[in-house]
Amino acid sequence: MTIGIIGAGSMGAGIAQIAALSGDEVILLDQTILAVEKGLEGIKQSLDRLLSKQKISNLEHQEALQRILPTDDAQQLRSASLCIEAVFEDMAVKQSLFSDLEKIVPQDCIIATNTSSLSVTKLASCLRSPERFAGMHFFNPPALMPLVEIIPAAQTALAVTQNLLETATRWGKTAVVAKDTPGFIVNKVARPYYSEAIRMVEEGFATIEEIDEAMTSYGFKMGPFTLMDFIGHDVNFRVTESVWKGFFYDGRYKPSLLQQRLLDAGYLGKKTGRGFYIYDGTTIGELTDFSNEKKETIFWRIISMLVNEAADTVYMGVCSQEDLEKAVTLGVNYPKGLFAWGQELGMARIVENLDAMFLLYHEERYRVCPLLRTLAKL
Repeated sequence: MTIGIIGAGSMGAGIAQIAALSGDEVILLDQTILAVEKGLEGIKQSLDRLLSKQKISNLEHQEALQRILPTDDAQQLRSASLCIEAVFEDMAVKQSLFSDLEKIVPQDCIIATNTSSLSVTKLASCLRSPERFAGMHFFNPPALMPLVEIIPAAQTALAVTQNLLETATRWGKTAVVAKDTPGFIVNKVARPYYSEAIRMVEEGFATIEEIDEAMTSYGFKMGPFTLMDFIGHDVNFRVTESVWKGFFYDGRYKPSLLQQRLLDAGYLGKKTGRGFYIYDGTTIGELTDFSNEKKETIFWRIISMLVNEAADTVYMGVCSQEDLEKAVTLGVNYPKGLFAWGQELGMARIVENLDAMFLLYHEERYRVCPLLRTLAKL
């Protein structure tokens, strides 16, 4: 199978590596040969690390590199069976690319987008044959992250969705299917992990350090503020904003002015040396002692919101409960599936907690999903 990858940045190069290691021929395309060579060098370094850790053999290393054709000539994609776009997250840029691509690739070539938040259906609308188009969302870094979200557009043929599921599985990934809804599964469900944490800081209830400490003490690999700094506020804020607008300004997804101001200042997180924390090479903040009661309150506010969002995602038919549990454990590395965690903590207690917050705030962000309320009665 010949795979075209458009965009040789970290995401595109990572997808190219996966395909090449799985035995597929890869055409790695970018606007300049310099950009492609930079992407290819990143792939080589990644394969070198795998070789040093004895995760691949010397032969696999050599053959993977030989399967990748670096190019700045889009005409090379004439033989592709599947093309995956991994360029800048801009609707107009992507649609222009797809319109041009459709004139080059074979009629039976599947065209996929790696978008994390844009409407797959709207992206497909620029094509003469939109039924061949779908979302294939990898997580960064794609060579390491096991999850792939497959997102059929309203126009996507069933066979295309099935083909992408089989391809992702053949590449060693766990694939889940998501309805074309803002944020898909992971970026929709994960919003409260950030937004409720920011809300507590804005209210003066807890500090950044206290919230991060509370959540890591309950098993999360990174606290919400450390994670936002790691992702970058240019990415994290924009995804929140996109999901909020995509859901017609639903208050549950409203972005934060606190994070907006970091973005305005150019404090994008770890990559710029400053975000919620200041990174000086030795420390990212100081933590003073705080009570277990406060730590528990922080955890319960965030976990209640996450479980409610998970229930809403299944209730609205975005995905199955099984796929949601896979998505949150493999896509954002939560310690447990959110339905499993909710059952363990007690769905009734989560509903009670959310109802109390709604009574206090009278904001729609705390409204309880009907499915969660039903599960609480079981």
